[in-house]
Amino acid sequence: MQIGVTLQQYLLIEQKKNSKVDNDLIGLFGDITVACKNISNAVRHGALYGVLGSAGSENVQGETQKKLDVMSNDVFIHSTERNGYLGAMASEEMDDIYHIPDQFPRGKYLLTFDPLDGSSNIDVNITVGSIFSILKNPKGTGKPDTQDFLQPGTQQIAAGFCLYGPSTMMVMTVGNGTQGFTLDSGIGEFIWTHEDIEISPDTKEFSINTSNQRFWEDPVKRYIQECKDGKTGPRATDFNMRWVASMVAEVYRILNRGGIFLYPRDTKDPSKAGKLRLMYEANPMSFIVEQAGGGSTTGYERIMEIKPEALHQRVAVILGSKNEVDLVRRYHQ
Repeated sequence: MQIGVTLQQYLLIEQKKNSKVDNDLIGLFGDITVACKNISNAVRHGALYGVLGSAGSENVQGETQKKLDVMSNDVFIHSTERNGYLGAMASEEMDDIYHIPDQFPRGKYLLTFDPLDGSSNIDVNITVGSIFSILKNPKGTGKPDTQDFLQPGTQQIAAGFCLYGPSTMMVMTVGNGTQGFTLDSGIGEFIWTHEDIEISPDTKEFSINTSNQRFWEDPVKRYIQECKDGKTGPRATDFNMRWVASMVAEVYRILNRGGIFLYPRDTKDPSKAGKLRLMYEANPMSFIVEQAGGGSTTGYERIMEIKPEALHQRVAVILGSKNEVDLVRRYHQ
């Protein structure tokens, strides 16, 4: 039997060369992995645990919540609020920030998370996941407010996502490359299985919901049409299309074999700058992708340089293989 390096052991190794990795950050990752293991277990059991179907409620964006959305959000809160690593947290499923209760110590980090990305797929047994981002509390261990969360993605200390698929995977970065860990359910530990993941700069795969094509801006229409034209078109290359409607699944595929994921701005709802949330999805995924050598943009600007204006702000997202992302960005310009 080969003994692997656990996530905690990796962080201890990283601590010796990365000043951002302190004991509190390692402890916080421990709490997050507890949350992810619990959610993974619930996802795996599905109907056996009675967690499928609608919860009969809506989140702050007006989207119908699944039972697992609500349960996963509660699991994240209860797994991370007690040990003194966080000052507050914010979730896609909550209207406002969640302050650490007074009976627990308050820490120096802030946590934002999407507790169950792709949850619309859960009832049909398609891969879903959790996404998280870790920021420093500008007030130290003082009580933070909403403004303290509105930091550009470049200020992230760490980010990651947990994929609940045939195997449970944790993909994360602390700003020194992107690493992958596989949950060994026999020992209950995430084991380092994917070291220094690198995204191929070129690709022949694109991922987009083409049912929205009539609402896209012209640069995106141009790019996708060129991909669809294949060898007979200006790119002279045949492309394949993939669409799972689960961002964690799309990004994990891109990390492993390259590709480009697009959820662009469209005219279906002109009041929204995009579909995905900057704080809970776009920033952490951009951090992970860029650390793996990929690119991430709205089409007009680097996602991680956006100064957030609201907790639930939406943005367009185009990320993945760097040369393709750069091409889409040039089309916008």
